[in-house]
Amino acid sequence: MKSETKGILEGARLGVFGKGGSGKSTAVVLLARALRNRRYDVCVLDADSTNVGLQHALGITEPPVSLLDFYGGMVFSGGIVTCPVDDPIPLANAEMSLEELPSDYYGESPQGILLLVAGKIGRMGPGAGCDGPIAKIARDFQLETSHGKGLMIVDFKAGFEDSARGVFTNLDWMIHIVDPTRASVGMAIDMNEMVKQVKAGVPPATEHLEDPRLVDLATRFFKYARVKGIFFVLNRVDSSETEDLLRESLGEQGIEPIGVIRDDPSIRRSWLEGRPLAAPVAQTDVDLLVETLEVALSSGMKSSVGAAVV
Repeated sequence: MKSETKGILEGARLGVFGKGGSGKSTAVVLLARALRNRRYDVCVLDADSTNVGLQHALGITEPPVSLLDFYGGMVFSGGIVTCPVDDPIPLANAEMSLEELPSDYYGESPQGILLLVAGKIGRMGPGAGCDGPIAKIARDFQLETSHGKGLMIVDFKAGFEDSARGVFTNLDWMIHIVDPTRASVGMAIDMNEMVKQVKAGVPPATEHLEDPRLVDLATRFFKYARVKGIFFVLNRVDSSETEDLLRESLGEQGIEPIGVIRDDPSIRRSWLEGRPLAAPVAQTDVDLLVETLEVALSSGMKSSVGAAVV
């Protein structure tokens, strides 16, 4: 570990985004391992309301009880957790220490990576409602370990919806995973533009809110968004030609990826068999990616949206 970058990400909240099939959750596992190996206290928050299996990929036998249950369930099912679009009011008691959270609500991998699950809707039955309340938990929840605020990696639902809900406003950095498809490139361009607009002060849509206080609160969330910038990572890259095509397509929109994760066939088998992720090639790439990210943050390099990295 380089002394000038040591601990630069301590206490940060990183959000990982990408379209379905981009390898977003794989990147989350590899990032968590790489950061843990660099002596960070790492907590993964699984905020994907439909995808399952992250605990197996991390080497955790059983998934923890969801934070949605901890906070009393979603409003659509008679609980108290609301959608941030309809109700931007922050989640109560969202910042807590590990000692305050009952052990049923988190798991720990053999490497010492903590896993929390925001919530799943797969078994809630027909008409259970949207997963907006899960997005609110993902937006607001922060955990402090015995060594202070740990580094949290939030694995968001695939697609653009959670971003449109403003989940990124309480992140420090966004990491967007781009696989070799036109759809993935298009989503990366849209995501980059959205972050640009937020940093330029463009307010969120609030015409659906009748209470002026909620309008003001939603506007403030975006106006004072914590997010500093967004980084793009190429994933499942199988050749130099594929990498060149992706870089060219993104470069036309002023997007310069910070790293590349090569295609690793062992990953697919691990997910299929539900066992700890075996990815020697990809893990090497992500180890280098994390080092590059630390150097970028410590040197003041600009992110893809042009914001100075501090």
